[in-house]
Amino acid sequence: MSHAFIELDRVRLRYREGDDLALEQTTMSIREGEFVAVVGPSGCGKSSLMKLVTGLMPPTEGNVIVAGQEVTDPISIVGMAFQASTLLPWRTTLDNIMLPLEIVQPHRSRLRKHKAEYIEKARTLLAEVGLSGCEDKFPWELSGGMQQRANLCRALIHEPRLLMLDEPFGALDAFTREELWDALQSLWMEHKFTVILVTHDLREAAYLADTIYVMSKRPGRILVRRENELARPRTQDTSFTPPFVDLVHELRDEIRSVRAS
Repeated sequence: MSHAFIELDRVRLRYREGDDLALEQTTMSIREGEFVAVVGPSGCGKSSLMKLVTGLMPPTEGNVIVAGQEVTDPISIVGMAFQASTLLPWRTTLDNIMLPLEIVQPHRSRLRKHKAEYIEKARTLLAEVGLSGCEDKFPWELSGGMQQRANLCRALIHEPRLLMLDEPFGALDAFTREELWDALQSLWMEHKFTVILVTHDLREAAYLADTIYVMSKRPGRILVRRENELARPRTQDTSFTPPFVDLVHELRDEIRSVRAS
């Protein structure tokens, strides 16, 4: 019997009849608490993979299992963050972070009675990502990096077992992006939720992930599963060490081979 938290078994995905396949014979097995990164050329199906795991799209063939249950509808144990922070401009930072609690059960039913408890949890998350004192600021008063820190807090406020990240730091400058890597790593090491990170940044994958999957060109399938043995916590100094540099070059060579094939 498998003890995987997430399993994709020979999954195929076609969005509409007559379309080319987006994913072909895709198989993955992810442990609970594992930090996974998925890399590959543009259009290889990385975002399609996210839709399958979260239940936003059903597979055309094969099975998707999350937490022991076949995924047939959108799942409630997931938090998501994207490249655009999508913070609501008319809500303060604190109110933006509290938004999932107004939607996701059982928190929605508990929110009114236990609001002080939830506010304290939101303040704690903000402190963990360095945003103490920003609770009453509106999104337009925050830098891009601060908005993404708040975005991570919003994705985690309802304590999801699974965090799905689709290029969350892609629009940020290099220094801010590296700061966010450290913030995300600290959150993950503190709370140990499962993460699937879709990224084009091979340094980001090497810095954050336990396991890195390399996908083929469309139709996407898993070509390489690479375990990352770099010790944690990783720091910016880690990114200059030979094992880190070698891993990034290895991933780049794999992507280059995929693009040339």
